[in-house]
Amino acid sequence: MSAAQGQRYLVTGARGMLGSDLVEALFGRDVTLLGRADLDVTDRGAVLAAVEGHDVVINAAAYTRVDDAETHEDEALAVNGAAVGLLAEATAAQGAKLVTVSTDYVFDGTATLPYGEETPLDPLNAYGRTKAAGERLALAANPDGTYVVRTAWLYGRHGPNFASTMLRLAATNDTVTVVDDQIGQPTWTSDLAAQIVALVDADAPAGVYHGTNSGRATWFDFAQAVFKVAGLDPDRVKPTDSSQFVRPAPRPSFSVLGHDAWQRAGLDAMRPWHEALTEAAGTGVFDHDDAASSR
Repeated sequence: MSAAQGQRYLVTGARGMLGSDLVEALFGRDVTLLGRADLDVTDRGAVLAAVEGHDVVINAAAYTRVDDAETHEDEALAVNGAAVGLLAEATAAQGAKLVTVSTDYVFDGTATLPYGEETPLDPLNAYGRTKAAGERLALAANPDGTYVVRTAWLYGRHGPNFASTMLRLAATNDTVTVVDDQIGQPTWTSDLAAQIVALVDADAPAGVYHGTNSGRATWFDFAQAVFKVAGLDPDRVKPTDSSQFVRPAPRPSFSVLGHDAWQRAGLDAMRPWHEALTEAAGTGVFDHDDAASSR
């Protein structure tokens, strides 16, 4: 019998962009799906009751409004920090596994080489501080059963994302201007969901893993690639620097994450980002036309 058979899964944040892809990746299994309206992850009693009877909890619930977190850090901390600790406490009591999704924003972005999983945390904005708090609480409360999966630059079919925003802008503008001085890893939520399920199925060692598509790109590179796979002229994308797009929350200039933990666990890291983008283009990933989101 495989590790997946007979196990019960709980997905929190199941209506979001990543959560929706997790639902698809877990198709055919015994899964409980709880969105924001179904479970208040900051309510200790509700969390303990929800986790009961499950073998694996995948936490995709999060406060993701990066700029708003600068002035609402307590609210963000309740969801990204304290609630993750509650989920870890609940899974530890059940002898269950917890996978919680974190972010590249736990680092300050000043590196020049990929961040290793063991790199000390040093967030430069409120959102990053709240996610770092969640990591620490989870690993402390359920050290033998917690997987922290850090990701970045997410796009997917089930939510607002940078790729669809670029094409919406392309429909009404001759050119689009995008920053060329922030470096990271565009990551397809479908690939991340599959990687998370593979991690749990492999019964890999607990700890920190970096769940990003491999390689690196600037937002300008990413935008040009989006235009290209959509059959548009990539030269319509023009470069600029971050000083032209000042936001309340500072963004890390370098967000490339290393993937050594996968090799240590005997698993393959995620494929190159441009390969994922090419496949994603055929799945309707560009059809969502709301405002951009990079988480």
